[in-house]
Amino acid sequence: MSRRYLFTSESVTEGHPDKICDQISDTILDALLAEDPKSRVAAEVVVNTGLVLITGEITTKAQVNYTELARQKIADIGYVHADNGFSANSCSVLVALDTQSPDIAQGVNTAHESREQASEEELDAIGAGDQGLMFGFACNETPELMPLPISLAHRVCRQLAAVRKTGQLPYLRPDGKSQVTVVYEDGKPVGIDTILISTQHTAEIGNIVEPAAVQAKIKEDLWALVVQPMFADISIKPDANTRFLVNPTGKFVVGGPQGDSGLTGRKIIVDTYGGYSRHGGGAFSGKDPTKVDRSAAYAARYVAKNIVAAGFAAKCEVQLSYAIGVARPVSMMIETFGTGTVDDDRLLEAVKKLFELRPAGIIQAFNLQKLPGERGGRFYQDVAAYGHLGRNDLDLPWEQTDKVVLLKEALNQLSSVAG
Repeated sequence: MSRRYLFTSESVTEGHPDKICDQISDTILDALLAEDPKSRVAAEVVVNTGLVLITGEITTKAQVNYTELARQKIADIGYVHADNGFSANSCSVLVALDTQSPDIAQGVNTAHESREQASEEELDAIGAGDQGLMFGFACNETPELMPLPISLAHRVCRQLAAVRKTGQLPYLRPDGKSQVTVVYEDGKPVGIDTILISTQHTAEIGNIVEPAAVQAKIKEDLWALVVQPMFADISIKPDANTRFLVNPTGKFVVGGPQGDSGLTGRKIIVDTYGGYSRHGGGAFSGKDPTKVDRSAAYAARYVAKNIVAAGFAAKCEVQLSYAIGVARPVSMMIETFGTGTVDDDRLLEAVKKLFELRPAGIIQAFNLQKLPGERGGRFYQDVAAYGHLGRNDLDLPWEQTDKVVLLKEALNQLSSVAG
């Protein structure tokens, strides 16, 4: 008997209060790693009306101006109007930072500190920066091998920012959210049930001042310039039954940190798979790559994406877990939800042979401590909004499918041995 159900994911724009914090945290990380690749960073940010608080634990040889980094990122996002209750030039920036605990650092600081490439022995000696569990996921619902609901929600928010920044819709302000509900039948997407957009805007649009007329104009513009373009490469499209909701309360003028406080790491489901896959609970932004919350989650996505790209499953979830100071994962699990073309245990055996999953090895394989300097000072801040995963607009090492051929060869060899 076929099963029909709805699944919903949300995203937020770069001007959302929580995302402001994530981006400032990762801007700080980029700046520190560019000067000192061995920086230990756990940068937390809080924003509220007219206020930015930078706190956390940082140990580094880099010399950076935290206040100027925060102001520049806020301006880049678009908070440059004083009447918005939060502006790059007028907000207060407070800095309260400590250094990393030596009890934590001793599990990471080893001979690797003085070497460009760690040996096998050193990779085994460099432990995880903390305990934790991470999930990676991939599926064949979209070109980027991500679940369709979160992919569409991100597309809405990216396009909202684009039409604001290009001046196509100059009345939009930086804060905003999207939510997309997809219709599924037997585990496969078949339709778009609801598209919801809440976007901050000016009280008036040109000579339109009446609130209902303002909302009608926004809804018309968003359908034409935001919603329709995002389905260009997606076969499933809105139809006559799709609901389109815009600013359901009737207006969204007061927003950003003036409307709500923000905090680093509070949008972990937006950052990953939109609730479609499980989550280990650890946030990404503001953490240097010795923190497995971040680097191992990227590695788990890399594994899952290559498995799906190789055609071994339509859906794949990978779980890793680590102990502080221990290099190799405490546990590994692969689940293909009955869509696999080979046994999950055999997939796991091949993954253990092909993928580097020790923390120092992940950093080395993905070049996670050097990338910020190679991209003009930007890397982590670019993934701090609109998702860390499935980003075909960025050249991310964990989004590569360069293990597909090797996976096929390894599984063929395992099949030959088993035969």
